[in-house]
Amino acid sequence: MEKKSLKSKIIKWVLFAIGLIGAVVAIVFDAQIFGESSIFNKLISSNAVVNMLYQKVPSLIRSLQIAVISIAVYLVVSSLLLLTLRTSNRGITIARLCASFLKWALAIGALMFILNAWGIDATTLLASAGILTLIVGLGAQSLVADIVAGVFIVFEGEFQVGDIVVINNWRGTVKEIGIRTTKVVDSGGNVNIINNSEITTLINQTQEISVAKCVVGIEYSESLTRVELIIKNNLEKIKENIPLIIEGPFYKGVDLLNASSVDLLFVAKCKEEDVFQVQRDLNRELKLLFDENNVNIPFPQVVVNQAKQATEAPTAKEKKQAKDFVNEQKELSVGIELQEDDK
Repeated sequence: MEKKSLKSKIIKWVLFAIGLIGAVVAIVFDAQIFGESSIFNKLISSNAVVNMLYQKVPSLIRSLQIAVISIAVYLVVSSLLLLTLRTSNRGITIARLCASFLKWALAIGALMFILNAWGIDATTLLASAGILTLIVGLGAQSLVADIVAGVFIVFEGEFQVGDIVVINNWRGTVKEIGIRTTKVVDSGGNVNIINNSEITTLINQTQEISVAKCVVGIEYSESLTRVELIIKNNLEKIKENIPLIIEGPFYKGVDLLNASSVDLLFVAKCKEEDVFQVQRDLNRELKLLFDENNVNIPFPQVVVNQAKQATEAPTAKEKKQAKDFVNEQKELSVGIELQEDDK
């Protein structure tokens, strides 16, 4: 697939280079091709149809010349915009919006020049456009709304290229903000193309630091005090092993008394693009920590025998240390709260 894609790109650029060279040659030999003394003004056959087609060759050459030059201008200007403004996501967003606007402007301009090349008076069409404005306007209300919404999105900075957003319940990374549509790519590589005016709900998850959570269950027979002291003595080590964590991790306490386990909740602050990786890393580190200290993580089960008591009763000092640790973690993680849907 990669070889085929590379081959098609090479063919495309070779054809474009040939077209560009042809356009330059046409400019150099403008008089011989398009002037009054052009070789295409002569009769080459007694057949009127053949002569007519022969005389239209300059119009075809001029059309190709206009198309190739327009494409070249678009490629050069859009590349310069990206090179100049690529220092930030906002700059890339503005560059791509300008490139999108330039593409449409060049397409309309090129169409007008091509019509002139074929002898059609484009100014007459423009004058007639006033009559059709109302008719077209009624059918293009959504297009105008998309363009206006796109301009406001860029200049108000609601989100930018590279941001992770949730748009209309679709989560992904913003790939492009165009003059009419916005492209969002999810984690599976699927591209959702959304009309700018149809963006009704938006959550930008990149502007603020996000919260990764991890819930680990322990057996009911396990001493909660002992486990909390183990956690207390190893939180710094866990943070060292997960460099993606910006703040934390923090132990939030007992999240749920589940059917077969006591669920403990851990949270950590990180970048939105690192949330899932931090969650996986937290799961791994806590599993290794509990294995090292013989803390069992239960699986769903039905216990028919009498539950065992904790092997060692914690001392009063240990109970106080565990309680102080829990209170300290509550204070350190103030403001890091999860919505009900996140649990």
